[in-house]
Amino acid sequence: MKNIKLIFSFVLLLAVTISCSIPDGIDQDTSFLSSATSANISKIFDISTDNSGIVRITPIGEGVTSSKVIFGHGIGADASAVVKPGLSATHTYPEGSYTVSIISSDIAGNQTTNTYPLVVTYRAPENVVIKTTGEMKVSVTALYAKSFLVYYGDVANEVGTPLDLGKTLPAHTYPAPGISPFVMKVVAFSGGAATTTVNKTLFDLPIDFETPDVDLFTPFGSPISQFATVNNPNATGLNTSAKVGMFTKGGTTSGTLSAFNIPVNFAYGKKIKVMVYNPDPANIGKNITLLLQGAIVTGQPANGVAIKKMPITTSGAWEEIVFDYGTIAAIPAGAKFGQLILRFNDTQAGAQEVFYVDNFQLTN
Repeated sequence: MKNIKLIFSFVLLLAVTISCSIPDGIDQDTSFLSSATSANISKIFDISTDNSGIVRITPIGEGVTSSKVIFGHGIGADASAVVKPGLSATHTYPEGSYTVSIISSDIAGNQTTNTYPLVVTYRAPENVVIKTTGEMKVSVTALYAKSFLVYYGDVANEVGTPLDLGKTLPAHTYPAPGISPFVMKVVAFSGGAATTTVNKTLFDLPIDFETPDVDLFTPFGSPISQFATVNNPNATGLNTSAKVGMFTKGGTTSGTLSAFNIPVNFAYGKKIKVMVYNPDPANIGKNITLLLQGAIVTGQPANGVAIKKMPITTSGAWEEIVFDYGTIAAIPAGAKFGQLILRFNDTQAGAQEVFYVDNFQLTN
């Protein structure tokens, strides 16, 4: 009886062993592997729109166990990538046309190669803004730009000055006044063929009001002064210009502020001449004030400003008034100022007093 139990146990163990060696649902016939294939193979290109040139490539297909993406650009290890199902490869392309190859492998080791055209086009830079500070230090911001070329506009056949993103060019000195306004040109590069060109009109002295975009005179004060470009009220005598500036006084210390792109450079002269027309005899003897401030070099002069006051001497005709800063010993020869303030009849009452100005010039 004991021997019968041992034989029965051995047979049962053998049966269990045999049943565990063959997984459920799989028999020993693996011939199907030779006919397993991948199908519906395709790709997905996700091309960045920020001019970075980054392209994400996602192979897709049925029965694919892995894909080798050959980018059609790059060398060595950077020219291709192996991608598992559901994942992607990324590559950075210069602008241009490429052929991307995808080699798809299935579970049987079969490979299928497909090629796809890829075109990478960079967009033109947008929102290009030119900034000038101090002694004409130039910086530029833009969307989708890789670099810039700056043309100062002060010499013939100018070769542009390269400017990198996030950088500022050194100070630039413009030639003697007399030919302004200058027009600065900036070319923004996308990194490909597309470019965007932007111009910026730069003002210093001289200033007249024939140029449509002269908007340098910003009123201030309380009550605020007014300033506008108007037709010449008396186009005879010393000034027959079609357009002039009209100043209307607000409060006792109100005026206008002019912020120049190009600083007033006393190396080219210390006198500012202004054409003035006064329509009201009651204004004769009242002072026009020109105050220069925003000294480019700290401490030149010590208080950073230069003030001259000159009286109106006539009415009903244009006159030339000269503001001679050379009489102020504290101003060095090479002083430069970024702002000009125009006021009338300082600290005195008299709102709505009006006079006209034209042809601001820096001279010796």
